Amino acid sequence: MSEKNSKSIASAAIAGVLAVGMMASAGNAVAGKPGFEKCQGIAKAGMNDCGTSKHSCAGQSTVDGDPEEWVYVPTGTCDKIVGGKVKS
Repeated sequence: MSEKNSKSIASAAIAGVLAVGMMASAGNAVAGKPGFEKCQGIAKAGMNDCGTSKHSCAGQSTVDGDPEEWVYVPTGTCDKIVGGKVKS
């Protein structure tokens, strides 16, 4: 095996390990934390916690207060915020 092929294989292996790690950490972020709930309608533009039908990632909301966008808040807080609705 040539040195060039060895480097290519090593680079591909490292990239694969990094990709798997990033997917695993992204899954943990989406899962939420105990004691928190998803609250729709209160996220500021660019401050949402996850994707919607309009986009696939956190931080991609484009307007404040979009009723489809949501953020995690401590359980029981969402109902106290004007415009907030607990996402089921």
